[in-house]
Amino acid sequence: MFKINNRFNLAVLLIFIFIFVSFITRTILLLKSISLVDIGPMDFIQLYLTGLFYDTVASLYYISPFVIYLALIPQKVFNSSIHKKIMYGVVFVQTYILIFNGFSEWFFWDEFGKRFNFIAVDYLVYTHEVINNILESYPIPLLLSVIFVLTTGIFMLLKKYNLIENSFKEDITFSSRIKIATGLIVTLVFFFNILNEQSLSKISKNQYNNELAKDGFYSLFSAFRNNTLDYDEFYATNDIKTVFKQLKKEVGFDDKTKLSIIKQGKEKRYNVMLVMVESLSAEYMGIYGDKRGLTKHLDNLTKKSLFFNNLYATGTRTVRGMEAVTLSVPPTPGRSIVKRPDNHNMLSVGFMFRDRGYESKFIYAGHGYFDNMNDYFSNNGFDIVDRLSFKDDEITFSNVWGVCDEDLFNKAIKEADNSYKDKKPFFNFIMTTSNHRPYTYPDGKIDIPSHEGRDGGVKYTDFSINEFLENASKKPWFKDTIFIIIADHNGGSAGKQDLPLYRYKIPFIVYAPSIIKPQTVTKLASQIDAMPTLFSLMNWSYESKMYGKDILDKNFKQRALIGTYQKLGLVKDDKITILSPDKSVKTFKIIDKKLRSTKYKEMPTSKSQRDEAIMYFQSASYLYKHRLNRNE
Repeated sequence: MFKINNRFNLAVLLIFIFIFVSFITRTILLLKSISLVDIGPMDFIQLYLTGLFYDTVASLYYISPFVIYLALIPQKVFNSSIHKKIMYGVVFVQTYILIFNGFSEWFFWDEFGKRFNFIAVDYLVYTHEVINNILESYPIPLLLSVIFVLTTGIFMLLKKYNLIENSFKEDITFSSRIKIATGLIVTLVFFFNILNEQSLSKISKNQYNNELAKDGFYSLFSAFRNNTLDYDEFYATNDIKTVFKQLKKEVGFDDKTKLSIIKQGKEKRYNVMLVMVESLSAEYMGIYGDKRGLTKHLDNLTKKSLFFNNLYATGTRTVRGMEAVTLSVPPTPGRSIVKRPDNHNMLSVGFMFRDRGYESKFIYAGHGYFDNMNDYFSNNGFDIVDRLSFKDDEITFSNVWGVCDEDLFNKAIKEADNSYKDKKPFFNFIMTTSNHRPYTYPDGKIDIPSHEGRDGGVKYTDFSINEFLENASKKPWFKDTIFIIIADHNGGSAGKQDLPLYRYKIPFIVYAPSIIKPQTVTKLASQIDAMPTLFSLMNWSYESKMYGKDILDKNFKQRALIGTYQKLGLVKDDKITILSPDKSVKTFKIIDKKLRSTKYKEMPTSKSQRDEAIMYFQSASYLYKHRLNRNE
């Protein structure tokens, strides 16, 4: 089968195994998503040819350390009986790793509808949570056994046809070995400098096709490489003075000044309980049209609350939601500000509450070191109450992500009691976790057994929030407290478009029966508008650099700002203008908005659309680097 009868035959074998496993993985993922993929004859050919190219490049990266090893080891050692056994073991282990990666890609695709990306990079940092989440979610012993059986089958075929043994037949000079290793390194340096994975894999307007054309290993490598994205280097820009002149006109501040909100009358010092709910997409709620009956309590709550039913999250990660609510800024490319360096002492709502004598607390069910949350919140006006703050008798159920929502809310009520006892107004930012894989929670609370999937996670969270409000209603501070229910992000980010709008729609509920009259507001709005709207309800005067506005203001300009770590979108007037890291700007007409789908039709981008989108995202990126510190 192979004409190479020297040591580098081992590397060639691994390349073929890599490409074979990648082909099978791509095919299985294609079949899983067949109803969402565009598969005409040319689509099919493009997908697999592009995929083969990336698989080949990725395989060269993968085997490069092994090739260097093969080049350097002396022939006498290489042909020794012990080393032969080691090489057989290397082939077996590497085959196992490649098949294991294929299985991993299946589960990542099932969760996110994408090949490995920025999320996978973040997950590699927090091994405790991720590994235990996997152990609690999947039958790992069975999966590892299946992978072992498949690996053994491939290994036996290699042995049967002497494909490994061929590697030890001929000698090759040291100079020849160095030339081969050098040639590979030069090739990889060439690909590293000229190959942009995001461009060549753009074979279709359908994002599922584009994702399938990628290689998982290469996508992971690319995500590591593009960990941060400098806006000015990768995105369309305007002259920065022009950008801030427009920002001053449209939003009310620029790089040198702050936005001044001046209210008439006395400020109100209501307590605030803000519940940020993990992954609570609009598509799960009956009030938006879902028929599964998962959120009967929340659906009923919207009728007794100030309910904003046309609001969109800024991103697809929890830290993006936290960033949007606490800083009121548009998403910027790369990591969320919560996870970046130089994010201390910012113009956050935590300081705005604390400066008014409030006790501001970040209350989290899990360990707040995850995603840098504790560091961010503790340095931006909040005290930390996380998993380590819970006493043993305060925990009835927990999983790898933290205590169950009921325990979390009971803790939040205790913290509110302590503030009330000390005669301090309070702002509690509460982050839930139960609506997250592995979707486990106490038995007997709802009619969906624990560990059965997302439906159960949503329904249990709905149950817990209702119980929380009922318990809070018995407290003396209840009548002076505003409760906010808002999601951190959507429940999934996959879609046919770069930024599938329906995926970003989330609820924003403001409940205070003694303070706020029920009303449903249908204005198009953004997650960054949540706190400015609250501050208006409390009649607060303040200075800030918040991009968000009071949604209830009669002059409120409807728009939403959404993004991934690469794509940035301005939604306005049934159009979405998308900025991409190749400096392109595209506009699409939103021609069909449904609960679980959005259809776009590309249209020419006007100068005003281009300039407005650039204004939001270029200025936000600039201000993060230069002017979001509260002392500037």
